[in-house]
Formats: sequence, C-alpha cells, structure tokens
Amino acid sequence: MRIAVVGAGVVGMSTAAALVAAGEDVLVFESSDVVMGERSAGSSRIFRLAHTDPELVRYASRARTAFDGWSTRAGTPLLDPCGCVVSGTDAPDRARAMASAGAPHSFDLADGTLPTRSVEGPVLVDPSGGVLDVDGVRRLLSAEVGTVVHHERVTSIDEGTVSTPDGIYAADTVVVAAGADTPALALPVGIELPQALEHHVRFTFALPDDGPVPAWIDASPGRVSTYQHRTGPGRWSVGATLPSSLVSWENGQEAASVASERAVVEYATEHLTVDPAVLDRLYCTHAPDTGDGILFRRSGPVLAVYGENLMKFAPVLGETLAAAARDGSTPPDLG
Repeated sequence: MRIAVVGAGVVGMSTAAALVAAGEDVLVFESSDVVMGERSAGSSRIFRLAHTDPELVRYASRARTAFDGWSTRAGTPLLDPCGCVVSGTDAPDRARAMASAGAPHSFDLADGTLPTRSVEGPVLVDPSGGVLDVDGVRRLLSAEVGTVVHHERVTSIDEGTVSTPDGIYAADTVVVAAGADTPALALPVGIELPQALEHHVRFTFALPDDGPVPAWIDASPGRVSTYQHRTGPGRWSVGATLPSSLVSWENGQEAASVASERAVVEYATEHLTVDPAVLDRLYCTHAPDTGDGILFRRSGPVLAVYGENLMKFAPVLGETLAAAARDGSTPPDLG
C-alpha cells in the first residue's frame, strides 16, 4: 500500500513511524519547514493518566508503557517520571476514573512539593505522570521516519490523491493529522469536525528552587485554571484556560497573547513562588470543543484524527492510526 500522512506533528510522525516499521510505502506532507513545529512545538509536555474518562486513563496507561519502549529506541529517557498533581473540583472525578481503570493514585501531597504558596483541595496525585522530552521525541521520530517527509502544503485531498502546489500524489489511504488544518482539509471528502479555534500561549518563569517538581494542573475554585511543569533547569512554565471572549480567533493573536500574559502573570504573582518576570513564550492554536477526547472519522480511503493534548497518547495513537490505515477500519472515539 501507499499511505499518505498529512501533517508532521507528533501524531502524523508517530503514525508514519509505525507504518514505516510495518514496511509500508509512506509519504508525509508538512506545510512548514520543520516537523512537530506547530501544536507539537516546544521542548516539553505534561504526561498524565489523570483523566475523567476510564477509557482515556487506560489509553494513557498503554502510552506510558509505549513511551518506555520509545526511550529504549532513543537510547535516552523521554519521560521524566516526576509525577503529576491535579487540584480542584474535578480531582475526585479523575480519581474515580483512575480507580475504575486500575491506575495508581492518591490524595497525599506533601507540603512544599509545588512552587506555590498554597494548594486548594482536593488534591489528586498521579504517580505515573511526568514531563515528556519533546525534543527527544522529535529526534527519534525524525530518525525513524527518515526522508519520506515532503515539506509541501497540501491544498486538497480526494479519494486516492493528495494535491500540493508542486504536484498530485496517488495514495491508497490518506491519514489526515494536520492539527488546526484538519477540519478544512477533511470537509471536502465529507468528514465534519469541530471548526472552532482559539489562541493559546504558555509562559515560562524562573524557578528559584530547582529540585524535582511534579507537573501540576490547578483548577482550584476562584482561580484561573492552569497547567504547569518544569521545562528545564530553573524554568517553570504555565498555561491558562481563559474565557473565549479573551482568546477567540476573531480577537487575533496579539490581543489574545496580551490577555493571556496578563492573566498568567497575575496568577503567578498571587499564587506561585516563581519570579513573575516572563522569560519565554510558546504560542499554539487551541480547539476548545474537544477537551481530552480524540475523534476519528473516515470517508472511504480518507481517515482523519482530531483532538487536543494528543502528545501524551502519541506512541499508542500512532499505532492505532497505522493499523486503521492498513485495514480500512475506523477506531472508536475516545473521551
């Protein structure tokens, strides 16, 4: 089979690596000059089993084992097993899902574990969580996928062809994993996916005490909801979930970035022990209508995948999509 993968983010690259390993003829199309440069950009991501749906907990647990296999192939650890903490109102829901899936968890957090002045309960501890080395993942997948990546913008997809400004390529199956571009590319073949997009920015601050620190998702009442983790020596990154009125697509990237920085710096100043001066920013697009879920849609030979926060599922999601591309099936939605 010749299988075309549209998008060289972590999902597309994971799928391509699985297909190459299976001996398939693979073409990967990426509109930018680099792989994993848009929604997969940056050097780190949070990994967690803590979800509110037991099936997602099980899927993440499979991915946790698969990341160990990737680490062996890479010759270096790709996951810092520092754990993940979830505080706030949905912590009990996550705990129930983890219990249903048989995933280890507790409500025991020692004082001083996080770079914060206080933590509002309930507080869930996910000992299987941690922080992914995205740079390491990028190096591994780039090496395993090799030269099949074509840095060409896909203009259209039809049953059996992928078109770019430079040519038309035949394919028996097309996997669309193009992040924010997926809904528009898939719609002409009859696949409907959520269209809404928002702007999102993650900010990095100086971390005075640079010992081991778990990743943290804070949804405490009365606070802006945030995710946070250590992104390098002395560096702590924070992203926030803000009202759509502040980060809507129509507002534009600049206005959304200003509003995001104001909210995150205010949060860091009031609640954290970091230096609230911003050291770095990481921008990406955000799909507000998917949560942690994963959507799979097929129309004939075209299979599309869409979701948020997919980095943590990458090894098993790549295997899922590769198997579906080869046998013509449609995986069930998750979450």
